[in-house]
Amino acid sequence: MTVRMADMAWPEYEKRIKAGAVVILPVGSIEQHSYHLPLGVDRYLPALVAERAAEELGAIVAEPVLYGARSQMRMGGGQTYPGTTSLSPVTLMHVIRDVLTAFIAHGAKKIVVCNGHYENMMFTFEGIDMALKDAKMLGVDDVRVMRFEYWDYMTRETIDALFPDGYPGMELEHAALIETSLMLHFRPDLVDMSKLPNESAGDFPAYDIFPATREGVPPSGALSPPNRARAEYGARIAGDCVKGIVADIRKVFGA
Repeated sequence: MTVRMADMAWPEYEKRIKAGAVVILPVGSIEQHSYHLPLGVDRYLPALVAERAAEELGAIVAEPVLYGARSQMRMGGGQTYPGTTSLSPVTLMHVIRDVLTAFIAHGAKKIVVCNGHYENMMFTFEGIDMALKDAKMLGVDDVRVMRFEYWDYMTRETIDALFPDGYPGMELEHAALIETSLMLHFRPDLVDMSKLPNESAGDFPAYDIFPATREGVPPSGALSPPNRARAEYGARIAGDCVKGIVADIRKVFGA
């Protein structure tokens, strides 16, 4: 039985919604991820993690929101890299609002937003808030929405094992060990390990400059070195994330 909404005919989707299925919306981006990773990393990873969790939960995974909030220099290298194609924050909020409103209109009561792009974080909150206000205006007040960043489910044990010299934080893990390892685990066909950059981590000032430049961004766009990435690390990270996400969805929704 598929977990992908896009692969279902509408009667199957309707049947599963009426039976109380959780609907998971991955939210990603199309953004440079250095020389060795594809532009779609932030689109693939939240969706793939969500699908693994959905298989255990009997949940439905909607097609991801492909485009994300504007890439920032200190988190994703910024907008100057060709291929980085972003939405304004207002547009992203309304896309999330409209998609969630459609889920609600068709009977979904249990909704999860799984974010995979750092810059989306605050705007997912706003889109959810607007959708719930719209639902209340229509007399629907029994919908619950859960949101998270998938990487927050890495355990301390995994972080300590993978970063013996200290974890730089997810904002500097752009195209680095975590994302490269996860892509080696989920989609090795899209990773070119022969093109790993040989650079130091990004070295950013405490301020931003507008118009944006690449000041402090390593030339490749990877914000930390990815050279220690391994598929087995990706399997461990994915295992942490799926286990934690499944447990929390069951806790919140009784799924």
